[in-house]
Amino acid sequence: MIGLMHSRVPNAREGFRCNSGRLGVAILAVATAAVVSTGCSSGTIVNTDDAATPAPATSPTAPSPSKPPSNEHLANAFDYAAHGADGETGYYFTSPSKRWVCAIFPRKTAGCQSSTGSAIAVKGAPTSVPGQQATDTAPNAIMVDGAADAQFASLDPPGYALVPGPATVLPFGEVLAVAAFRCNVQEASGISCLSEKTGKGFTFSADGYTFQYTDLPG
Repeated sequence: MIGLMHSRVPNAREGFRCNSGRLGVAILAVATAAVVSTGCSSGTIVNTDDAATPAPATSPTAPSPSKPPSNEHLANAFDYAAHGADGETGYYFTSPSKRWVCAIFPRKTAGCQSSTGSAIAVKGAPTSVPGQQATDTAPNAIMVDGAADAQFASLDPPGYALVPGPATVLPFGEVLAVAAFRCNVQEASGISCLSEKTGKGFTFSADGYTFQYTDLPG
């Protein structure tokens, strides 16, 4: 019985067949880290100690966090500080076209309105919004605060206008950043303001608007 068992050992190590051919078994007798890969189809043989570590299994990529707004081209905020009619310090500016006046009230709100104080003439803007007297009225401002979405609003004078004015012009391509709010003016997109606390904002010109902040080009 023992001899019979020994006679069967070679058969247990019989090689496998590939495309009707017989491939012998390679016997590894040295204690090296050689890696042998054999197959019926083309493959890769890694036989170097410098083999690259296999890449981990991939998984769906999580969305990248929003890019923080640029702090390049910051205006000197002190040049825009002024006391409003109620004695509160605000940071007021006028657009280069002199058509719009805007302000940032620290940690409260940022917004703009027509320099004439009339209904805000922005293409696509709503024709009426809830007024402060609980009646619908034409909006005269666009604004964002530190808690809610940007919106059109109807404000009592002076709103975001400096009285007496005019406020200093904020040049194209500069950013006025004050206490969790920022605004900029661009020739291509218009005026844009952002609440850094919520990430909400707006961009507008006479030609239209979007409730999203538009940063300066990188």
